[in-house]
Amino acid sequence: MSDSRIHLFGIRHHGVGSARSLVAALEALQPDALLIEGAPEGDELLAYVLSPALQPPVAMLIYAPEQPKRAVFYPFAEFSPEWQALRYGLRHGIPTRFMDLPQAVQLALAEAAESAEAAEGAPQADLAPELLRLRADPLLELARLAGYEDSERWWNDLVEQRRATDPDIFAGILEAMRALREQVTLSDPIEALREASMRQSLRAALKEGYQRIAVVCGAWHTPALTDLSNAKSDAALLKGLPKLKVSATWTPWTYGRLTMASGYGAGIRAPGWYDFLWRTEGVGDIALGWLTRAAGLLRQHKLDASTAQVIDAARMAEALAVLRERAIPSLEELNEATQAVLCMGSEVPMRLIWRDLIVGGVLGDVPEDVPAVPLLQDFQRQQKRLRLTEKDLAKRDATRPPNAPNLELDLREALDLERSQFLHRLNMLDIPFGKLMGALSKGSFKEVWRVAWQPDFTVALIEASQWGTTLQAAATAYARDAAESASDLPTLSELLEAALLGALDEAIPHLLRAVRDIAALASDVTHLMGALPPLVRIVRYGDVRGTDAALVQAVVHSLVARICIGLPNACASLDDDAAAAMLGYINSAHAALNLLADESLRADWRATLLHLADLPSLHGLLGGRCARLLHDGAAWQAAETTRRLSLALSAANPPERAAAWLQGFLSGSGEILLHDLNLWQAIDVWLCGLPAETFQTVLPLVRRTFATFSAPERQRMAERVLHGAARYGAGTVTFVEAFALQVIPTLTRLLGGST
Repeated sequence: MSDSRIHLFGIRHHGVGSARSLVAALEALQPDALLIEGAPEGDELLAYVLSPALQPPVAMLIYAPEQPKRAVFYPFAEFSPEWQALRYGLRHGIPTRFMDLPQAVQLALAEAAESAEAAEGAPQADLAPELLRLRADPLLELARLAGYEDSERWWNDLVEQRRATDPDIFAGILEAMRALREQVTLSDPIEALREASMRQSLRAALKEGYQRIAVVCGAWHTPALTDLSNAKSDAALLKGLPKLKVSATWTPWTYGRLTMASGYGAGIRAPGWYDFLWRTEGVGDIALGWLTRAAGLLRQHKLDASTAQVIDAARMAEALAVLRERAIPSLEELNEATQAVLCMGSEVPMRLIWRDLIVGGVLGDVPEDVPAVPLLQDFQRQQKRLRLTEKDLAKRDATRPPNAPNLELDLREALDLERSQFLHRLNMLDIPFGKLMGALSKGSFKEVWRVAWQPDFTVALIEASQWGTTLQAAATAYARDAAESASDLPTLSELLEAALLGALDEAIPHLLRAVRDIAALASDVTHLMGALPPLVRIVRYGDVRGTDAALVQAVVHSLVARICIGLPNACASLDDDAAAAMLGYINSAHAALNLLADESLRADWRATLLHLADLPSLHGLLGGRCARLLHDGAAWQAAETTRRLSLALSAANPPERAAAWLQGFLSGSGEILLHDLNLWQAIDVWLCGLPAETFQTVLPLVRRTFATFSAPERQRMAERVLHGAARYGAGTVTFVEAFALQVIPTLTRLLGGST
């Protein structure tokens, strides 16, 4: 039995038309109490809703402090009906609160369900596909009955794009939902608990004496809130439920995180479009206004978009709307017109419009005095001081392609050095606020970063608060704990490098001791070689960050000595897969040692490579690579390289071993063949002398080797084969007078003469 004192307003989350009609309905009703679907724990945050510093999109975060991963977000945009209801109630001094099953209970139930699944060893039976589909989008059935493929288009046409407000639409929504629920029963225990809790909230409001209670909730729930007669049943259902201790705070949100593509269950396709509709209520022509913004965005990125094109696109959108029997163009028609006219049919500029206009790059903001854990407060203070807030990043992103680096740091500058340390400390805590990009990211006073904020990082920071109350303290404690559990030298050396990059001075001595202890006991040469590059980077570039490289230098000397002693035995009797893995270790160790200005270490390494190259049992892949590294390092004369190549490719060696040797020798770059005719001819003679069957066997190996060369290298090799190698040899180049005459006019102009 329904109660006339209760007025139900079923909405779809983040709907512009719903918000307009809701505000009009509240103005007409003048309620004396306002109940809104949401976690009751959020009531303590309502004091901030009217603050000018709380700028949507924002999200109400409810989390369990002792288990921070157990958290849930309640996002709000300015055009969200719930947000407008909150602001209406608080502006008019109306008692306003949330109603739903408390998240303290919902999170506890989720924990209990996970524990039950783990105890049984298998997950509980999944909900039926029909139930899952209806639970995610109960309006889909009504949309299909109306001839629409998805509910959002149907709802947009019916509600969101209506220019006139219609308070009576909520009665129609209630009847539609009642009819739908009579046909489909969703036996979801959590939903049953939620609706029972909502009914209890309504009974409490009636008991307090309110006469005009406005209820704002998801349209699907409205039929379940019309009958409040069975109070005992609801009380029994809610009795004895488990609870977790939870806290609540506001956190910034983004339009990107309001989309369905982000995984948000109540997401919408086009937050930027909804924002446009909300802000342009009663202002001019929708199509012209939207297309003008699209043209402005294209011109901002130096793409042609004229006023005439805007007019033509508007006419096309209106014509499409007429053909589809729509009163005004929807986003579908505007997108088609935009791509056809403004983008000349291309999808590339359309992706830009989708990202920056349809979805939008709007970022929210919260007051500084919003309750938060100390670590999150420290992060926000540093983020603001270092000018790395979401708004700062949005300004940088506005002029860059998607996913392009948006932060270039010069570590010689104090501010940039602090920014680098800040980002490295976050990465230490597994919070990838910044991603190091490009070749300049290691071993230089320059760093290039891609920095992007995700709201989920708020939860990660709350979780990381177990390590400390400041970012430096938390990263230090995390590094020390990770060192205790690390069992291999490469992991420890990378951890030490990360600690140095983050300037975690208190953790570095602890990490150094751990590196020395494990290095002293490590017997696996590959572990020693894997640990070498990070340590070498510390020694080579420590001065850029003001770190004491001498602390690590002794460890590097010890590692190199043990690598040089143990590498020959480690390379004995390797199969193809093991040889390929060892090749990677040798390459990385060689590159690392070339960074050091320590001739004694490099001399020891060259001696080790020479010893390896002379081993008759060495895998061909490693033998060829050692020869190439020695050749590039000028360890012997070019004639010695040619001799070793001839021996490796001689008939005495099996063709497969010869091909592996060649692969190791040429891996990484084929430039050597273009500059040394003797090597080119030796390989040519070997290939041409192979029997047909043997050639077929080694051809895939040789092709795989040449496929690693750059396109210009392969092009020049093809030209050499086409024109004959002799014309490229020393003393054999043929002079062609006609070719020389062609360049004389250009040379004359460059030298300042007259033609």
